[in-house]
Amino acid sequence: QVQLVESGGGLVQAGGSLKLSCAASGRAFTNYAMGWFRQAPGKEREFVAHIKWTGSRIYYADSVKGRFTISRDTAKNTVYLQMNSLKPEDTAVYYCAATSRAFPVPTRPNEYVYWGQGTQVTVSS
Repeated sequence: QVQLVESGGGLVQAGGSLKLSCAASGRAFTNYAMGWFRQAPGKEREFVAHIKWTGSRIYYADSVKGRFTISRDTAKNTVYLQMNSLKPEDTAVYYCAATSRAFPVPTRPNEYVYWGQGTQVTVSS
């Protein structure tokens, strides 16, 4: 089992920044790659970013490329999502997730095994 706990969500004005954290624990979690997803009300959960624990592969959705940065701190067992230039359409519950899939880069929710509880991000216009 892998446990994931997100934090760092909140309310921010358009153009602002937030940094989300996902603390991982449990059995052999470093064997997994990590992803961030988001789900807005009435919409399907969508892929945001992906990173291997080694940091050797990083991948972004086109909608966030150039604005969001995924990273990890292996000493703290934590994955981050730095979100800059936020837009109202970024408003959603953000989830981190773990996958054992390697290639191609997993971007669908059903490719991830473990999920955090989510953290709300609200961007006001």
